Amino acid sequence: MQKFRADLHIHTVLSPCADLEMAPRKIVEQAREAGLHIIGITDHNSTLNAKVIRDLARERGILALTGAEVTTKEEVHCLAFFENDEALDQFQQYLEQNITRIPNPDGHFGYQPVVDENENVLELVPYYLTSALKKGISSVQKYVYELGGIFIPAHVNRPLNGLYSHLGFVPTDLEFDAMGITGKTSEKHVRKHYDIDDKISLIYNSDAHFLEQIGTRYSVFNIHELTFLEVKKALNQRYKRFVEIV
Repeated sequence: MQKFRADLHIHTVLSPCADLEMAPRKIVEQAREAGLHIIGITDHNSTLNAKVIRDLARERGILALTGAEVTTKEEVHCLAFFENDEALDQFQQYLEQNITRIPNPDGHFGYQPVVDENENVLELVPYYLTSALKKGISSVQKYVYELGGIFIPAHVNRPLNGLYSHLGFVPTDLEFDAMGITGKTSEKHVRKHYDIDDKISLIYNSDAHFLEQIGTRYSVFNIHELTFLEVKKALNQRYKRFVEIV
């Protein structure tokens, strides 16, 4: 078993709230400097910058999970990751079909560029990406699992867009691989405050919107190798794989 540092909540320049310096190559280089082995690309309701970062990260020996940070109908933020391009593309279509389309003329809510590895702008998404989907959290989760993905309610300890702050409870039909936490709070405090069982993995993420934030919060995955399947096993505490917060 090996230990790998992971930050599974990183935004790119595509997210309207992210800094314009969050370009693919810069993200990968910053992750490398921060000593990360696994990163998660999680733009708001879009996967369109994920593939280019995955390919650049692979060249540096970093596993980049491709996905998005979804805003559900309840305005709860959740992370979704997919193992292959087919599933990722299907989820992108799902997002485009179900997002509430609020126009974003001239980057009124922030610029949302899809870029290549050299920071060339390929397109600008014309609608506000942080808008809520028309699908509830359980519906989104079920579709993610249909595609063989990973589903993680994000920053559950945060007052804004967290599972507990928005719903006050965990729906009985909701399945997930882990829960994300952020900030300077301790795992012990979060588990006690929200009565979260030890059987549920908690992971620290930075929720980085600026380069210097990448890797400032991270988790350690105890797995055999850098693969999507190994990450999923660790999140679910299977086959002696596990995640720890240090």
